[in-house]
Amino acid sequence: MRAEAQSHIDRIEAALALVRRSLDWDRALRRLDELNARVEDPTLWDNPKEAEAVMRERRMLEGSVNTVNEISSEMSDAIEFIEMGEAEGDDAIVDDGLSSLEKLANRADADKVQALLSGEADGYDTYIEIHAGAGGTESQDWAEMLFRMYARWAEQRGYKVETVEYQAGEAAGIKSATLLVKGENAYGYAKTESGVHRLVRISPYDSSARRHTSFSSVWVYPVIDDDIDIQINEGDLKIDTYRASGAGGQHVNTTDSAVRITHQPTGIVVASQNDRSQHKNRATAMNMLKARLFEREMAEREAAASGEYQEKSEIGWGHQIRSYVLQPYQMVKDLRTGVTSTAPSDVLDGALNDFITAALAQRVTGETVEVEDVE
Repeated sequence: MRAEAQSHIDRIEAALALVRRSLDWDRALRRLDELNARVEDPTLWDNPKEAEAVMRERRMLEGSVNTVNEISSEMSDAIEFIEMGEAEGDDAIVDDGLSSLEKLANRADADKVQALLSGEADGYDTYIEIHAGAGGTESQDWAEMLFRMYARWAEQRGYKVETVEYQAGEAAGIKSATLLVKGENAYGYAKTESGVHRLVRISPYDSSARRHTSFSSVWVYPVIDDDIDIQINEGDLKIDTYRASGAGGQHVNTTDSAVRITHQPTGIVVASQNDRSQHKNRATAMNMLKARLFEREMAEREAAASGEYQEKSEIGWGHQIRSYVLQPYQMVKDLRTGVTSTAPSDVLDGALNDFITAALAQRVTGETVEVEDVE
């Protein structure tokens, strides 16, 4: 078998192995049998909401299982085709087989990402919340760069993007902002972006042109629906109103319509300023708080299953998930997966898919990498 063919085969087999692992293959097959039996039950639609949930789970699971089986079958056919061409000395047949394998490897890589989105809330819309770290204007400018990066990434995926909260910085940038991203699997794709992001550059705000390091945090959490019951004690809440700042229409800075809610037992803070109505902003902020608490509960369950749990920590050294270096050289490096890019301008313009795919795969494999940080 030619080296080129083996390279494609290795890619396909690695993708299929990851998908099987993410699905827990044997359990997935048993579950699909159970769901098929449920669909045959004439009483299923006595409860329409339950029936819709069953049909949705069956459709997603059946699609993933069928994809694995189809790719496996097509790979075997392509290998047989190549071996036949080699045996007959027919390069045209071999080339056709290699082309089929290459297309199949590309498909396997694409389908692998889709299959990795099998979490409880992966299909939901998502909030992306950004906070500047210590450092004043430098960090606030960096936070705004991240705000734009995620907005561009979402738009490139065809998602709808709304600004829920936006607190402008004192001289430039933002203190904090929250994006609402709407689209299929928005939370599933964005969830691995939670963490501290570090920027190294020659500061445009430093007259001595010195190199500065800035930090901002990103928290990602799903927009949950009414079927998910999150209990909140009103006595645990501290609710503040204030005037909105930043872009938002004529009503901004005219009334105390913006609402900030602090959940005192956990220290979680959410805010909304997107509407003219204080009442509507409060309702939005409450939904955001429920989403944050739901995400926290999911993270605790996931970590308990893997034997570790760590609270989101301070925004600073030692807690970053990714470094973006603009000076003295150009590099973005993910400190969890080792994925790098030598085109920071592309990454900051929304080219995040390679980082996201690697981080999703790492969640399935549980493997960690030893990566030397970039300075």
